[in-house]
Amino acid sequence: MRIALVHDYLIQYGGAERVLESFCELFPNAPIYTLVHNQSALSKAFQKKEIITSFLQKIPFSRSEHHFFPVLMPMAIEQFDLSYYDVVLSDSSSYAKGVITKPNALHICYCHTPMRYAWDDCHKYTREFHLYPKIIKKLVPVGMNYIRLWDQMAAKRVDHFIANSRLVQKRIKKYYKTDSTVIHPPVFLENFQPLKKQPDSDQGYYLMVGRLVPYKKFDLGIQAFNRLKKKLKIVGSGPELKKLKKIAGPNIEFLGRLSSSGADLTRVYQKAKALIYPQEEDFGLVPLEAMACGRPVIAYGQGGATETVVSGKTGIFFHDQSPAGIIKAVHEFEKINFNPKIIANHAQSFSQKNFKKHILNFIQKHARDLK
Repeated sequence: MRIALVHDYLIQYGGAERVLESFCELFPNAPIYTLVHNQSALSKAFQKKEIITSFLQKIPFSRSEHHFFPVLMPMAIEQFDLSYYDVVLSDSSSYAKGVITKPNALHICYCHTPMRYAWDDCHKYTREFHLYPKIIKKLVPVGMNYIRLWDQMAAKRVDHFIANSRLVQKRIKKYYKTDSTVIHPPVFLENFQPLKKQPDSDQGYYLMVGRLVPYKKFDLGIQAFNRLKKKLKIVGSGPELKKLKKIAGPNIEFLGRLSSSGADLTRVYQKAKALIYPQEEDFGLVPLEAMACGRPVIAYGQGGATETVVSGKTGIFFHDQSPAGIIKAVHEFEKINFNPKIIANHAQSFSQKNFKKHILNFIQKHARDLK
C-alpha cells in the first residue's frame, strides 16, 4: 500500500505530534503533508522525514500566526495532490481531514477534535479580533460561517473517523453527523515507572503538572492548598505564572518546566502523594504519566480523565470544580490506600505500543476493501 500522512501544522510538539510520531514509526516511508512547518520548534522525530508544505509556508508570519489565515487554509489543504496514494491517514483538529483523495483511496482521519474555533470556541475566537479595525471585526463572523460550512463538507470526504476519546466521539457525531471508533492517543510511558520503595506519606507532597494557562485551573488548586496548608508542587510554565505566584502561599513550590523525556519529571511524579487534576480535557496525558509512576490522581470528574482514571482503584473524582471541591476530595483521598503496582499496570494499557497495534489493526481491517 502507498500511504501518505496528513497533519494540520507542524509548528510545535504536543499531543497531536506524538500521534504523528507514532504514525511515522508505523509507516517510515510515508511522506507528511502539512500546511506549515517549523522544524526548530519540533523534536528530532521528524528531521529525516519527507515533509511537503502548502503555499502558506511562503507567507510571512504564517508559522507563528497561522490562526489569522483561516480562510486560506481550505484552499491550501485541497491543493495537495494525493492521487498517487492508496491510503491517506490524517490526524486533525482542523484542516487535514479536508484533503482530496482519489475515488478508490481509503482516507482514515484520527480526529483530536472537530475544529474548535469553528464550533466550541467560535465566539471566543471572534473576540480575539477586538483590537482590529471595525471592517475586519465585521468580516470575521462571515468568514467563520464559511469555515463551518467547509468543515462539514470536508468531514464527508473521510471514509472512517477515529476519535481520541469518547468526548470527541460525541462532538464528531454532533457536528459531522457520523460515527467514529475510539482509540486513545499514545502515552510515551518508557520514562515513567513507580519507585520500588514508596516514600513516607508524611514526607510527600501533592502535585500539579501542565501549561500554566487559564483553562487548566491551576488557580483552583493553589487556592485549595492555601487553605489546606499542605505541600503542593507545580511543574510547568506559561502566561499565568506571575499571577499564580502572587496568590500562592509559602507551602506551594513552582518547579518550572521539566521535560517529559527526562528523569527529573519522573522523580517528581514518583515522590508525590497524588496528582491534582482540576481541568476538563478531551483526553489528557498528565494523569497517565502520574499513574505510570504508580501515583493516584485526584481529578475533576468530566472529560478525558473519566476514561483513564478508575475511581477507587487509580484515583478519585470530585464534581464540584472549585477549591472547596478539591479540599473535600483531598480529605477523602487520604482515607484510601492505593496500590502503586495496580495503578502503574493500568497506565500501561495506554502505551504507545498498544496504540500502534490498534491503529495498524484498524487500517488493515478497512484496507481489505480496497480494489
